[in-house]
Amino acid sequence: MADLPSCPKCNEAYTYEDGTMLICPMCAHEWAKDGAPTEESTVIIKDAVGNPLADGDTVVVIKDLKVKGTSSVVKVGTKVKNIRLVDGDHDIDCKISGIGQMGLKSEFVKKA
Repeated sequence: MADLPSCPKCNEAYTYEDGTMLICPMCAHEWAKDGAPTEESTVIIKDAVGNPLADGDTVVVIKDLKVKGTSSVVKVGTKVKNIRLVDGDHDIDCKISGIGQMGLKSEFVKKA
Protein backbone atom coordinates (compact mmCIF):
# COMPACT_ATOMS: atom_id res chain seq x y z
CA MET A 1 0.00 0.00 0.00
CA ALA A 2 1.31 3.45 -0.90
CA ASP A 3 2.14 5.97 1.80
CA LEU A 4 -0.64 8.52 1.80
CA PRO A 5 -0.12 12.03 3.21
CA SER A 6 -1.69 13.10 6.49
CA CYS A 7 -4.80 15.25 6.41
CA PRO A 8 -3.87 18.93 5.89
CA LYS A 9 -6.78 20.02 8.08
CA CYS A 10 -6.46 17.81 11.20
CA ASN A 11 -3.08 16.07 10.60
CA GLU A 12 -4.50 12.56 11.12
CA ALA A 13 -2.76 9.71 9.29
CA TYR A 14 -5.94 7.73 8.45
CA THR A 15 -6.45 9.13 4.94
CA TYR A 16 -7.72 6.94 2.13
CA GLU A 17 -8.11 7.20 -1.66
CA ASP A 18 -11.43 7.55 -3.46
CA GLY A 19 -10.86 7.90 -7.18
CA THR A 20 -8.81 11.07 -7.70
CA MET A 21 -9.50 12.36 -4.19
CA LEU A 22 -7.96 11.76 -0.78
CA ILE A 23 -10.37 11.69 2.17
CA CYS A 24 -9.86 11.98 5.92
CA PRO A 25 -12.43 9.91 7.87
CA MET A 26 -11.75 11.86 11.06
CA CYS A 27 -12.79 15.34 9.87
CA ALA A 28 -14.36 14.50 6.45
CA HIS A 29 -11.93 16.82 4.62
CA GLU A 30 -11.45 15.98 0.93
CA TRP A 31 -8.64 17.13 -1.35
CA ALA A 32 -7.20 16.21 -4.73
CA LYS A 33 -4.28 13.74 -4.92
CA ASP A 34 -2.25 16.18 -6.99
CA GLY A 35 -2.82 19.02 -4.48
CA ALA A 36 -4.93 21.10 -6.89
CA PRO A 37 -7.52 23.34 -5.20
CA THR A 38 -10.95 21.78 -4.85
CA GLU A 39 -14.31 23.47 -5.32
CA GLU A 40 -14.57 23.94 -1.56
CA SER A 41 -11.52 26.20 -1.40
CA THR A 42 -12.56 28.35 -4.37
CA VAL A 43 -15.98 29.46 -3.07
CA ILE A 44 -16.51 33.20 -3.54
CA ILE A 45 -18.92 34.92 -1.15
CA LYS A 46 -20.99 37.64 -2.83
CA ASP A 47 -23.20 40.37 -1.41
CA ALA A 48 -26.88 40.94 -2.26
CA VAL A 49 -26.10 42.61 -5.60
CA GLY A 50 -23.36 40.19 -6.69
CA ASN A 51 -20.17 42.01 -5.66
CA PRO A 52 -17.49 39.64 -4.30
CA LEU A 53 -16.63 40.20 -0.63
CA ALA A 54 -13.23 39.88 1.06
CA ASP A 55 -11.90 40.02 4.62
CA GLY A 56 -11.64 43.62 5.84
CA ASP A 57 -14.35 45.03 3.55
CA THR A 58 -16.97 47.52 4.69
CA VAL A 59 -20.61 46.59 4.06
CA VAL A 60 -24.01 48.24 4.54
CA VAL A 61 -27.08 46.37 5.87
CA ILE A 62 -29.96 46.47 3.35
CA LYS A 63 -32.77 45.14 5.57
CA ASP A 64 -33.81 45.55 9.22
CA LEU A 65 -32.43 42.52 11.04
CA LYS A 66 -33.73 41.35 14.42
CA VAL A 67 -30.99 40.27 16.84
CA LYS A 68 -31.83 36.81 18.15
CA GLY A 69 -32.37 36.70 21.90
CA THR A 70 -32.76 40.46 22.36
CA SER A 71 -35.17 43.23 21.46
CA SER A 72 -32.45 45.00 19.42
CA VAL A 73 -32.65 45.58 15.69
CA VAL A 74 -29.86 46.29 13.20
CA LYS A 75 -31.37 49.08 11.08
CA VAL A 76 -31.20 49.49 7.30
CA GLY A 77 -28.13 51.53 6.32
CA THR A 78 -25.98 50.42 9.25
CA LYS A 79 -22.36 50.46 8.11
CA VAL A 80 -20.26 47.49 9.25
CA LYS A 81 -16.49 47.87 8.95
CA ASN A 82 -13.75 45.24 8.84
CA ILE A 83 -15.80 42.10 8.19
CA ARG A 84 -14.37 38.59 8.36
CA LEU A 85 -15.62 35.83 6.04
CA VAL A 86 -16.30 32.41 7.60
CA ASP A 87 -17.85 29.10 6.56
CA GLY A 88 -21.41 28.34 7.57
CA ASP A 89 -24.94 29.65 7.26
CA HIS A 90 -23.98 33.12 8.53
CA ASP A 91 -20.91 33.72 6.39
CA ILE A 92 -19.84 37.13 7.78
CA ASP A 93 -18.44 37.71 11.29
CA CYS A 94 -18.38 41.34 12.40
CA LYS A 95 -18.68 43.73 15.31
CA ILE A 96 -21.54 46.23 15.18
CA SER A 97 -21.29 49.26 17.44
CA GLY A 98 -24.05 49.28 20.06
CA ILE A 99 -24.79 45.58 19.54
CA GLY A 100 -21.46 43.73 19.62
CA GLN A 101 -20.11 40.61 17.93
CA MET A 102 -22.50 39.21 15.36
CA GLY A 103 -22.87 36.86 12.40
CA LEU A 104 -24.56 38.13 9.22
CA LYS A 105 -25.71 36.48 6.02
CA SER A 106 -24.17 37.94 2.88
CA GLU A 107 -27.60 38.16 1.23
CA PHE A 108 -28.58 41.01 3.61
CA VAL A 109 -25.58 43.29 2.98
CA LYS A 110 -24.06 45.19 0.08
CA LYS A 111 -20.47 46.33 -0.33
CA ALA A 112 -19.89 49.98 0.58
